[in-house]
Amino acid sequence: MTTVSIIIGSTREARFGDKPGRWIFDHLARRAGVTAKLLDLRDYPLPFFDQAVPPAMPGRPPYANEVVQRWTAAIGASDAFIVVAAEYNFGPPAVLKNAIDWVYPEWNRKPVGFVSYGSAGGTRSVQQLRELAVELQMAPIRSAVHLPRETLMAHFTGGDIPSALAKSDADAGRLLDDLLWWANALEVARAGA
Repeated sequence: MTTVSIIIGSTREARFGDKPGRWIFDHLARRAGVTAKLLDLRDYPLPFFDQAVPPAMPGRPPYANEVVQRWTAAIGASDAFIVVAAEYNFGPPAVLKNAIDWVYPEWNRKPVGFVSYGSAGGTRSVQQLRELAVELQMAPIRSAVHLPRETLMAHFTGGDIPSALAKSDADAGRLLDDLLWWANALEVARAGA
């Protein structure tokens, strides 16, 4: 079984991110041979990274914070990721960047895909996240779901969010096809390393 974790990258009050997070979770749960998990950053109230030694430092002892330990274990137990990312001021939310920064080797050699929303469909947030993924030795997937403005506005205006999300079902299918192909290829490669 391939474990794919969906990271909901916003913790704001009245956020939108949990809706596309559950939508892509439902798509993933229908795939054979896949275990889908939701990792909601609200459930991982991580402190701002302030450690003397970065996570990439070889031989670094485990961090003492229990939430950091749970977060690191969840990332380590995953074979692939889908990040649901808002776009704030042309970039990802600070809480998401902070969560990424707490972990290093557990991200390595795993694929990551993106579902985004916000200005320009969240494309600038995803652009920055792809650069971070490369630094973490991940494989960022080209296919992504950039939700149109109308989908986000349905959230703010009390519209029909499931119907708005359904208009992006084909994009979700392409993202999952590519992500799972890479997840399988990289699982084999990691096992042989």
